[in-house]
Amino acid sequence: MPEPAARPAGDAPRAPPRPRPPAEAVPARSGAPPGPGRLAVPGRFSAPDGRLPRWRSVLAVVAHPDDESFALGALLAAFAGDGARVSVLCLTHGEASTLHGVAGDLERLRADELTTAAGVLGIGDVRLLSYPDGHLSAADPGELAGRVTAAARETDAEGLLVFDPTGVTGHPDHAAATAAALRAAGGLGLPVLGWTVPEAVADRLRREYGAAFDGHPPEAVDLTVTVDRAPQLEAVACHRSQAVPGSVLWRRLELLGDREHLRRLRPGP
Repeated sequence: MPEPAARPAGDAPRAPPRPRPPAEAVPARSGAPPGPGRLAVPGRFSAPDGRLPRWRSVLAVVAHPDDESFALGALLAAFAGDGARVSVLCLTHGEASTLHGVAGDLERLRADELTTAAGVLGIGDVRLLSYPDGHLSAADPGELAGRVTAAARETDAEGLLVFDPTGVTGHPDHAAATAAALRAAGGLGLPVLGWTVPEAVADRLRREYGAAFDGHPPEAVDLTVTVDRAPQLEAVACHRSQAVPGSVLWRRLELLGDREHLRRLRPGP
């Protein structure tokens, strides 16, 4: 994304063991990527299932290579699985990331990782721009919105998928990307869905990792969907420079289980 840098796996704070009811079997935190069968489905973080809108074309607007996988991957794969044309507009190359899991120039590495991950998720159209990573909030808002507007028109998007306006992980680039998408959607009359996490999950990540996550209480979440994590985990593995052991990413996926949570940031026509 990058998500907030986590402590090394061996230094992450550990809560004392406590009994869990059978329905919650959250796997032990190892700092390693969880396999699909190890993901938990914590009941207190869940809500009744909903359905994603049947958009024939969806445009995801993100700030960094890996946002499409780490955050939106399961949702984008679900849209593609339903037959939608899925496109991604990524505004930076993510060159300022503090994570560097493989050697090489991050600007080039992360562009290649994005292309490979997109193929796994069924994303047919990837547009990668070169705004400075970490400085999207300094870019001209009208110019950013214009870039989103152009991409939405060229892909015949019927809806946009973005991060929640809070940015979710504490990165200001996420909030700036969403603000641009909302401005563009207002001019185009398009609906916008915002990816979020439950406040209970955000609180756990703040306490366990010191990560600056923002979430929402159940009454502020409009849509909870059951997802298949397998394509997302395969796409995450493509981002070798960023999907490092000990990252808060793995704990977030454990806590969310097979559910993703969305807010309707802008209604449809």
